[in-house]
Amino acid sequence: MAVELVIFDCDGVLVDSERISVRVGTAALRRLGWTIDETEYAERFVGCSNEYWDEQVGETPPGWRDQITQEYLAAMAAELCAIEGIESALDRLDIPKCVASNGRHANVRKSLELTGLARHFDGRVFSAEDVARGKPAPDLFLHAAATMGAAPEGCVVIEDSPFGVRAAMSAGMRCLAFAGGLTPPSRLTGLGATLFHDPTTIPDLITTLP
Repeated sequence: MAVELVIFDCDGVLVDSERISVRVGTAALRRLGWTIDETEYAERFVGCSNEYWDEQVGETPPGWRDQITQEYLAAMAAELCAIEGIESALDRLDIPKCVASNGRHANVRKSLELTGLARHFDGRVFSAEDVARGKPAPDLFLHAAATMGAAPEGCVVIEDSPFGVRAAMSAGMRCLAFAGGLTPPSRLTGLGATLFHDPTTIPDLITTLP
């Protein structure tokens, strides 16, 4: 079926934020007494919904969550950049596109503005806040497709985490998985997605999907 819509995850696909969130999150959990390193944090939490993260962390001391939020926002403002090659891909892509992220609307909007990518997605940003269940449930992708007037089978999802790939597969959508980021390719293999390493190839890869 012809591609009607390309749905981009944000963190790790459009913006290089996951290294920041892993560093900040690992340090914060270690202050709570967790024995966790950045590799384990990435495996457990990269791509997850805020609800999943909250469930796993559990109760925290007063002010702890506000502190980690401020640390994250400060690091993002100082360090965030677009994924190398993604802007070139977006400029070449002449198919309708949107963002569907497990992140909160405010955070996604800020990330896109900081990296200069907001112009590509004006009014077409969807968040797990919009649905009952975030990824790996298919709800967010299905909501984005319905709002954009596209059939699930006409959508291609661009993801970088097992949570996101599973959500795309559950939604009945085709998926390209970025294997050049924080998630090891081995964790993306065998989930049903087509792996790629160079974001500039996204427009060409879309044309070759069955």
